[in-house]
Amino acid sequence: MRSGFLSIRTLLTIALSLATPTLSHALDNGLAKTPPMGWNSWNKFACEGLNEKVVRETADAMVSNGMKDAGYQFVILDDCWQTGRDASGNIVADTGRFPSGIKALADYIHSKGLKFGIYTDVGTMTCAKRPGSIGHEYQDAKQYANWGVDYLKEDWCNTLPGQNSESSYTLMRDALAASGRPIVFSICEWGSTKPWLWAGSIGNLWRATPDIQDCWDCKKSWGGGGVTQILDLMNGLESYAGPGHWNDPDMLEVGNGGMTTTEYRAHFSMWAMFSAPLLAGNDISNMTPDTKAILLNKEVIAIDQDALGQQGRRVKKMGDLEIWSKQLQDGSRAVALLNRGQSADTISVSWTDIGYPDTLSASVRNLWTAKDLGRQQGHYSSEVPSHGVVMLTIKP
Repeated sequence: MRSGFLSIRTLLTIALSLATPTLSHALDNGLAKTPPMGWNSWNKFACEGLNEKVVRETADAMVSNGMKDAGYQFVILDDCWQTGRDASGNIVADTGRFPSGIKALADYIHSKGLKFGIYTDVGTMTCAKRPGSIGHEYQDAKQYANWGVDYLKEDWCNTLPGQNSESSYTLMRDALAASGRPIVFSICEWGSTKPWLWAGSIGNLWRATPDIQDCWDCKKSWGGGGVTQILDLMNGLESYAGPGHWNDPDMLEVGNGGMTTTEYRAHFSMWAMFSAPLLAGNDISNMTPDTKAILLNKEVIAIDQDALGQQGRRVKKMGDLEIWSKQLQDGSRAVALLNRGQSADTISVSWTDIGYPDTLSASVRNLWTAKDLGRQQGHYSSEVPSHGVVMLTIKP
């Protein structure tokens, strides 16, 4: 009888997923008014390294190393925390990896003044072949709420033929709303169905790109790649982002070893320019001083967290030299002078590039050297290292 019941539920779910959703229930959960900040387990620990000890040590480190004070608040388990379902269909955690259970882990993270996130998938299985949520959306959402989950990432692996992304994610949105607990909803379908066109009423953030790789420039056949590939994919999407609904260029790779410090600094700067979620993906309990300095740069974080919530855009491209601009709440601009080339070069930003008259006198500050550069009129020029960025605020 249980088998038959679940089959009917699954069929109903499939029917809903294939139907055109009604979007009368626009997302208004009051969450993620600035881009979420925290840590996700996948980029460093993937499946093999994920366990309760790692997660607890990460929470401890976030408190002790200044990350919590800098604004990082979510500790998120990615794929491989789950193994199956019990006789009632409830999702079951891997007791070998999480002997204390998910509720106890969430309680520990909350005791540190942090928030707890977890992962699922809209399909029959997750990307790592663990149980997906299809047919169990409301049951899983209730379980997550009972555990104390504050953030849910839902992936897009092992979907059914013809499964509709908008309908599938709408179903989980409604399940989370019915759970009675405020839960940030992260849609992760890799930008494959242009979620920026439909996800604003469904999720607090949505992946606008394929998976990031820990490299500066490494285009992949499936559309993903390194930092430069993601920059090009994000440009042009700025009109779809804002408080409570963000374009997500994937998690940070800062500190994972595939790039230089200069490249990681540019990576972090551009994510801040995008008003992107800042989800560290490294081993933050064992960081180098350079990695820590990047992740804890409060002036760059403030650009990401600016209350206006405007995503920056590329305003000028001169071969490998680029200028990106982001309007801030106080009317000033954050500006990134980006050098994608193989050698250092000088980049000059004109005030007219960023929406100011050239007669304007403005204060310029370098956010990585933390130095005021005085008042400038009409333009500012700086040498920018190869694969590097000079990040500025320009204030009239």
